[in-house]
Amino acid sequence: MRTTKAQTNSGHVHDEIHSRESSIATFFAERMILVTGATGFLGKALLEKLLRSYLHVATIFVLIRPKGKLSIEERLRQLLENPIFDKIRSESPGALNKIFPVKGDLRMPKIGLQPEDKNMLIQQVNIVFHCAATVRFDEPLKNAVNLNIKGTDRMLDLCKRMTNLISVIHVSTAYSNADRREIDELIYTTEIKPETIIDICESLDDETIGIIEKKLLGNHPNTYTLTKGLAEQIVLSKGSGLPIAIVRPSIVCAAYQEPFPGWVDNVYGITGLMMEVGRGTIRSIVCNANLIVDVIPVDFVVDTLICASWYSATQHTNTIRIYNCTSSALHPITWRKFGHLTRKHAIESPSKYVMWYPDFTFRTNKFIHAIVVIMLHFLPAFIIDLVSRFRGYKPKMLKMSKRFDRYAKTGEFFAINEWKFRADNMMKLVKFVRASGHHNSFNVDIRSLDWDMYLHQYVLGIRKYILKDNPDTLDNARSRLWKLYWMHKSTTLFSILVLLGMIKCCDIIKKLYENF
Repeated sequence: MRTTKAQTNSGHVHDEIHSRESSIATFFAERMILVTGATGFLGKALLEKLLRSYLHVATIFVLIRPKGKLSIEERLRQLLENPIFDKIRSESPGALNKIFPVKGDLRMPKIGLQPEDKNMLIQQVNIVFHCAATVRFDEPLKNAVNLNIKGTDRMLDLCKRMTNLISVIHVSTAYSNADRREIDELIYTTEIKPETIIDICESLDDETIGIIEKKLLGNHPNTYTLTKGLAEQIVLSKGSGLPIAIVRPSIVCAAYQEPFPGWVDNVYGITGLMMEVGRGTIRSIVCNANLIVDVIPVDFVVDTLICASWYSATQHTNTIRIYNCTSSALHPITWRKFGHLTRKHAIESPSKYVMWYPDFTFRTNKFIHAIVVIMLHFLPAFIIDLVSRFRGYKPKMLKMSKRFDRYAKTGEFFAINEWKFRADNMMKLVKFVRASGHHNSFNVDIRSLDWDMYLHQYVLGIRKYILKDNPDTLDNARSRLWKLYWMHKSTTLFSILVLLGMIKCCDIIKKLYENF
C-alpha cells in the first residue's frame, strides 16, 4: 500500500504567498528560517547558499546541541571557520551575523528547547529545512530511531505550532526504500509501523534489540535506510495541515560549482574510497562495474531544497510532493566509468601523500577480494607501520586500512545493487525553475553536469579540502608518482615471474610424482 495524500495549510497566509512571491529572492526576503543539521555536510552547504544568495533573509536560526565541553556558540564559531564560508567572509561578512544559534537536541523530548527559545521559534519562523539525521550506516538501531524517527516526530510537533509557517522541507534519502528496486516519488507504507519500532526501542534493552535487529531490518541493508523510510511515514501521518515537501537525495558528494568546485569536508562513503584510490592504498573494491552509481553533487541538492521550498509554497497542492533528487534517472554513470575517471584524474593531479601508483579492480568475487585485501591492503600497511616504528614515528597505516575496509563493507550493498528512481516531480521542478528564469542561479537539472569535469574537480577538492595539500606540491607529487609507476611495473613483473616460477615448480613436482 502507498499514498501521499495530505492536507496543507490554507487561508490568508497562502493567498499572500501566491500573490507576492513571483521570484525566489522575493520569497525568501525578510523571512525567518530554521535549519536543523546545519553542522553536517549538507547543512553547511545549505546555510552558505541561503546567506550568499539572499542578503535580505532576516534571520537563520540553527538548532545546535552542546558537544563535549563546547557550547553552542563555540560550535557555531567552529562551523563558520569552514572554508565553505570563505566567499561570504570576503564579499559579505555581515551576512554571517544573520545566523542565530538555538540550543536544542532532536534526541530529547520537546527537542530540549528552553521555553523562551521555543516560543520565539513558534512565533517567528516562516520556513523550515529539516536536515538533521544520523547518516551512519552502522548506527545502533535505538540511536537511529531516536534521531531519525522520533526526532522527525518532535520536529513536526514544533512545526504544527508555528503561527507564520509557509514552508517545510524534510530531507530524506533516495534509499529510504532500499528494499525495493523501483522507487516512485511516493511515500511507501510498510507492514512494520514507526510506532512499533519506537515501542520496541523504548521497552527493550540494547542486548535484546541487537538480537532482533536483523529481523526488524528485513531487506534493508542498515538502520539508516530503515529509519529514514519510517520517518517519511511519520511525515505522512503528522504532516496533515503542514505545507511540507520531501527531498530525497541519493549519495551526496562534493560540490560541482558552488560555492567552490570540489568542496567537500568529510571522508565518508565514496569520498573516502576516492581518496584512498588516489593515494594508491586501495587495490580492490567489491562492486559490479556494470551497474549505475547514483551520486549527486551537494550544490544540486541545496538548490533543489531551496527551489522545492519556494515551489511548494507558491504552487499550493493537497499532496505531499516528493522529489527523488538523483542522477541515475536523467544522467546516469556506471561504476566502471566513475572508477576510470577517478583513476585518470588521480594520476593527473596526484597528492604528495600518494603511497603507491593508483590502480584498482572492481570485483564481485568476495573470496578473491578478501585475499587481495590481505595481500595488497593490510600487508603493505603492516610493513609501513613496522618501518615507522623503527624510525620513531607513530604507526597509523594499518589502522587506516582497517577503517576504510570497514567503510567499504558498509557501502557494498549500494555497489552491487541498482535502483530505478522515478523523477517526474523533479522534472516538473526543473521546468518550473527554468520557465521562471531562475536556472542561472539555481541548478536543479543534473543533465547539465559534465562527469569528466566533475570528477576532475572532485579529486582536486579532496586534495585541497581533505588532504590540505597545496597546489605548489603538484610537481613534486607528479615526480614521486612517476617513480611509483616504475616501482609498480617492476613489482607487477616480479609477481608474474614468481607466479610463473611457482607454476613451473608445480609442473616439475607433478612429473616427478607421476614418474614414481
